Amino acid sequence: MSAASVAPLRQRSRWLSLVVGDNRTVKSYANPYVAGVGLGLVLLLAFVVMGRGLGATGAFANAAAEIVTTVSPERAQSSHYFARYLDGSGGGRIDWLLVELVGVAIGGFASAAFAGRLRRAVERGPHISRDTRLVLAFTGGSVMGLGAVLARGCTSGQALTGGALLSVGSWLFILGAFAAGYAVAPLLRWAWK
Repeated sequence: MSAASVAPLRQRSRWLSLVVGDNRTVKSYANPYVAGVGLGLVLLLAFVVMGRGLGATGAFANAAAEIVTTVSPERAQSSHYFARYLDGSGGGRIDWLLVELVGVAIGGFASAAFAGRLRRAVERGPHISRDTRLVLAFTGGSVMGLGAVLARGCTSGQALTGGALLSVGSWLFILGAFAAGYAVAPLLRWAWK
């Protein structure tokens, strides 16, 4: 290899080591007030551009409807739950929330990379094993998913979008979510100390 062809490889490996390497500078987290204002502006922009607020559970339901449609189109069309996610021809449709979640994944990856926090690790406290942390995370995510189905929306859809629209049910959801978080936090604090 010539020196000219090796230089771009060295430059690329330096960039990769900055993004995922061990010798990177970790930046502090964003100011929560500035981040909150930014999230509010994103929500406002979603209303202006898309005519809808933010959310996530609709994307998962849409993806499930697409899978069911692929496997058994008759079952999807006869299902009251899945039928609302199908287009006029009986096929699945790409909802904008699915595109939003792809953007969230790309943005989260980019944010972690720019802040120097991108690494292969399981975030956990010193008194908890990796497997226990993964079981707790999976259990918590499952409970949140079930809660999102029962509440007819996730924290993004209920708290952000519904709260911005001054929906009474969304404000009750927000109060319930905060109360549950404050009630359970002392029980799980041991894992992080």
